[in-house]
Amino acid sequence: MPIELAGRAQAPGRTRTLTAGPDGGVVRRTVLPGGLRVISEAVPGVRSVAFGVWVGVGSRDETPALAGASHYLEHLLFKGTRRRDAMAIAAELEAVGGELNAFTAKEYTCYYARVLDDDMPLAVDVICDMVTSSLVTARDVDGERNVILEEIAMHDDDPGDAVHDIFAAAVWPGSTLGRPVLGTVESIGSMSRASINGYYRRRYRPGNLVVAAAGNVDHSALVRLVKRGFAGVVAADDDAVPSAPRLGGSAPAFAPAKTVLSRPIEQANLILGSPGIARRDDRRFALGVLNAALGGGMSSRLFQEVREKRGLAYSVYSFTSHYADTGLVGVYAGCAPKKAREVLDICREQLHLVGAGGITAEELERGKGQMRGGLVLGLEDTGSRMSRLGKAELVYGELMTVDEILAAIDAVTLDDVHEVAMSLFAAPQAIAAVGPYDGDTSLVA
Repeated sequence: MPIELAGRAQAPGRTRTLTAGPDGGVVRRTVLPGGLRVISEAVPGVRSVAFGVWVGVGSRDETPALAGASHYLEHLLFKGTRRRDAMAIAAELEAVGGELNAFTAKEYTCYYARVLDDDMPLAVDVICDMVTSSLVTARDVDGERNVILEEIAMHDDDPGDAVHDIFAAAVWPGSTLGRPVLGTVESIGSMSRASINGYYRRRYRPGNLVVAAAGNVDHSALVRLVKRGFAGVVAADDDAVPSAPRLGGSAPAFAPAKTVLSRPIEQANLILGSPGIARRDDRRFALGVLNAALGGGMSSRLFQEVREKRGLAYSVYSFTSHYADTGLVGVYAGCAPKKAREVLDICREQLHLVGAGGITAEELERGKGQMRGGLVLGLEDTGSRMSRLGKAELVYGELMTVDEILAAIDAVTLDDVHEVAMSLFAAPQAIAAVGPYDGDTSLVA
């Protein structure tokens, strides 16, 4: 059974062994005062460590005036602390061959590094310093504002990225889940240092943070390093508990909209999609198999029907997104603008066929094989293992072993796939397109 990550109930200062594999790999968790959680996985036979600090805040937590603040803050934490300037933050890890980076999503933010095992103390010190002690100066806020505006422009110039953003905005109108992670030109242009710094101080609390590490790591040594890195931030007598995982809640209503963004480009970028399922939904494994069979590779239905048989697109695939309370399931295709309606008709036909009759036994086995391979091959990397731990503790609230996940995939039946396909593909569909259409939605209707 999956391990329910009851970090909220674990006493501060206590360490619990969550799993112990036959290969010597062990997953342990310690809860420190203030609710700060430290979780690690010892991976035998490697000489690297992936280390990350996960923050339970993302773009869906922002007010309209702070749209893009989570990502803005991600940039600013690289600009300097009381002990390091921006150059030192970058140079110290690069000098030992390490990798340092960060990313912001709709429901969380992560700062991470991958280093040689001997350099783990340095990685912990640098990232903890960034997360706890960034200055967020007015000068840095103003200087990084232009960088983020350029990033928004670069993102908007990529129609493959832009179509996903306008799709989310159209199907979740008025919801923070529909907003772009980067924010808008208007919100970034007007955001003040005081508002960003206040957001930082409110959101980056120990109880809202998870420290995760995987590789050649000793858990006790890691905990000592993290205690040192958070000294002065977490008081020994702080009895705050970890924040609850982001699960459930009232899902935003899905609008079956049709929206077109006019761009003077040579190709139409299309999304056809429907409401999906939340991240802890029991049907997620059946949906994963369905997604692989429908549009997950060169043997998938969509690739064969749209590209191989008809030559209508170079890129065509299906996708799923999962959040605390809802999700998306959809199809992306890039094609000649005059072929958009034909491509969409083929995609609709394939969704209808799968919803009406399910998939074949051969497709079921191929889909399972893709999921199994993707899981196991991904876990050959310490960074993927670290991410699995951080997400499990912060947003899933449970930790499934690899064997449990493989068993859940193997247990998926044709009936399971058919049931989830009938449920999802019977829902109203939305369409988004980026191309030379002058806003005429009839071209993609």
